[in-house]
Amino acid sequence: MTRARPAARPALALLTAAVLVLGAGACGGRATTHHKPGTSHAEDTGSNGRLLKADDGDGHRLRQVDADGAPEVDLAVRPDSEDGWNVHLTVRDFRFTPDSVGGGALAGRGHARLFLDGHPLARVYGAWFHLPESLLRAAGGGTHLTAGLYADDHTAWAVGSAPVRAAATLGDASASPSAPPDDDTTTVDIAIEDGKVSPAPGRTEIAKGRTVRLRVHSDRDDVLHVHGYDKEARLPAGRTVTVTFTADRTGLFEVETHESDLLLTQLVVR
Repeated sequence: MTRARPAARPALALLTAAVLVLGAGACGGRATTHHKPGTSHAEDTGSNGRLLKADDGDGHRLRQVDADGAPEVDLAVRPDSEDGWNVHLTVRDFRFTPDSVGGGALAGRGHARLFLDGHPLARVYGAWFHLPESLLRAAGGGTHLTAGLYADDHTAWAVGSAPVRAAATLGDASASPSAPPDDDTTTVDIAIEDGKVSPAPGRTEIAKGRTVRLRVHSDRDDVLHVHGYDKEARLPAGRTVTVTFTADRTGLFEVETHESDLLLTQLVVR
């Protein structure tokens, strides 16, 4: 009569199977890694874009998508009346999703990252960000601010093998943005990125005797040269270099780079 007990084993097996099924169902829902939000850096290999071997220069792999419907970003900065700068990101075909950072890469979603002179500065989860002077000082100073869009898995959204980014110039970050300008100095800010000059090369009018301050940021190593004044400066990649001189002769003088052979601007001294 005691031989009837082994019949309990199939019941135990059925119970175990039921627990496994319930456990598997509990892992469903939004595509995510099994980490707390913001802690995972695992790259999602799903179908939202194509992972490239290249990265953004800071270790985050590029996630390439078609140009049609791809995320876009514009960047604007303005001095804050009390401290630092107010940064505004205008995005298209993109939505900030701070609640799912660390999860899977979903099309048109994620967060932004700010870079100062090519170095990581902050992560942004919305359209506005206040950049205090204390953060600029802690970062070692700089003037060239770049914003890039990233997926929840921390890969960088990219089009044409280039990260989706926008850039803006802060001005002289070593001084308060609200400080009065130097009436005797003409400052020209120029950025070089992916072989393109911003703003587009044109002519800058300079009154004879004024001080000229050229601030140039390049994304690759190069050499800056001011014709007529024989001013040269090395341009390390990712850094802003300042060249200052007095416009003591009249004429048309070109400012260019030697390695990339780019015209940056023309100085018209009268």
